[in-house]
Amino acid sequence: MDNFGRAKLELDFDQPYLLGPLFGDYDRHLVMIEQRLGVNISARGNRVVIDGEPDAAARARDVLLGLYNRLDQGHDIDAAAVESIIGMANQPALDGIIAPDVAQPSQIMIRTRKKTIVPRSAVQTAYMESLARDDMIFALGPAGTGKTYVAVAQAVSQLIAGTVDRLILSRPAVEAGERLGFLPGDMKEKVDPYLRPLYDALYDMLPTEQVERRIASGEIEIAPIAFMRGRTLSDAFIILDEAQNTTPQQMKMFLTRFGMRSRMVICGDPNQTDLPRGVESGLNDAVVKLEGIPKLSMIRFSSKDVVRHPLVGRIVEAYEGRDA
Repeated sequence: MDNFGRAKLELDFDQPYLLGPLFGDYDRHLVMIEQRLGVNISARGNRVVIDGEPDAAARARDVLLGLYNRLDQGHDIDAAAVESIIGMANQPALDGIIAPDVAQPSQIMIRTRKKTIVPRSAVQTAYMESLARDDMIFALGPAGTGKTYVAVAQAVSQLIAGTVDRLILSRPAVEAGERLGFLPGDMKEKVDPYLRPLYDALYDMLPTEQVERRIASGEIEIAPIAFMRGRTLSDAFIILDEAQNTTPQQMKMFLTRFGMRSRMVICGDPNQTDLPRGVESGLNDAVVKLEGIPKLSMIRFSSKDVVRHPLVGRIVEAYEGRDA
């Protein structure tokens, strides 16, 4: 450390062939780290020098080591991965959650046919642990935090492993309301646009032909919440997306479909409901009523856990501040 309160840290990497993907095209990953953490990074050969405020330089070192170790273990990294690891380096320890060691790849992961999903924030780490442990999980928070995507990954992983027999994905088709009858096509064609995000997540986890074959066989079912009435869902992994758009009656109906040897995940943003004015959200009602029940966990995400483009996190923060 020099006399002006700045630190200069050096890193030597022993596998030079990893430095290309580590630095990114035209050093864009290094530029991201410099801009987000306020440091200067220079590279010569296999040595990297980080100059900046002591805390920022240490965080930048951890981010670079974390990215390098992920590459060394065979994981790909892209701008989103760099952004998420920078975010993890900036996160304080949360109550009940051990702060992740950014320099080390997470040992928690979900494997599917097409992807291996690793946590991109401290809360995602807790979420993945809960998905593997608890019978019912409420995932609460803004869009872009990976609530539904990670849940679908866990569901596909368990379907592949044979620990569940089927996968049931549901959403309330609130936006359609009474207008479903005016849309062209049969009922499936009317509601499929509202279920499209669930299809997109599935196609990310499984080859297209497997998704279509499993849907045709009934192993995977994607349907509006109204289709759940009167059923008991055993030996299944059940996901309800956009749960903030259910009424308390719909939520009670859905939760009581829960059967033996099943797991249920309820995803939604309590602050973003599309219900008519004056209609209470079933998600908010359920959170109040069910908090503290054993084997039922509540995982709360915030704008800091957004894993899309960093601008999305700032937009969420801006809206949360305005609505506060």
